[in-house]
Amino acid sequence: MNNPEHIKSEITRLRQTLPTGVELVAVSKFHPAAAVRDAYDAGQRIFAESRVQELLEKVPLLPQDIKWHFIGHLQTNKVKQLIGNVDLIESVDSARLLELIDNISLQRGVVTRVLMQVHVAQEQTKFGWTPQELLDWFRAHHYRSLRATHLCGLMAMATDTEDTQRVEDDFRRVAELRQRILDLCPDLCGFDILSMGMSGDYPLALRHGATHIRIGTAIFGPR
Repeated sequence: MNNPEHIKSEITRLRQTLPTGVELVAVSKFHPAAAVRDAYDAGQRIFAESRVQELLEKVPLLPQDIKWHFIGHLQTNKVKQLIGNVDLIESVDSARLLELIDNISLQRGVVTRVLMQVHVAQEQTKFGWTPQELLDWFRAHHYRSLRATHLCGLMAMATDTEDTQRVEDDFRRVAELRQRILDLCPDLCGFDILSMGMSGDYPLALRHGATHIRIGTAIFGPR
């Protein structure tokens, strides 16, 4: 069961301690709308979900000024349901998915903001572009063909390990990758976001320029 007082105190603590300009994304997946409301009442406005259906069920139950992020693996058959209902899709993990998002956004007459998910962790189970795939895609200037999608930056997860050096190396690679992309594509505008760092490793992510941290367990407790 979620503890409203813990949620509010943790939101307050995090917001007071984060560096200026860093956004707190509260990962509310698998937690009830009431817990989201507790966090909202503490001043939190950005929430993240990993399942399309759960996100769509929560949206009408909660204040309309919430900015919803989608952070889960997005199946192509769910894209139509998501477009127009989120502020940011953080988990675009393939060129095929990006093209589909762009096409549907164009049809709907909206611009969809996305992050490109890069895979730097050692686990094989995580989704995302490899750094080389991403560099090759940008080097070929494919981003210039997007018509209704705004590429806002990168999202990544570090290796799930107690080895802090490995975790730092992962975050460093993501930050360096973003800079290499900007060097390759000087006409790329607004590619500013580095979404990386979760409850257990966000201080390390902040050392390497994270602009958005995704915190779930520390705020809402275990799922």
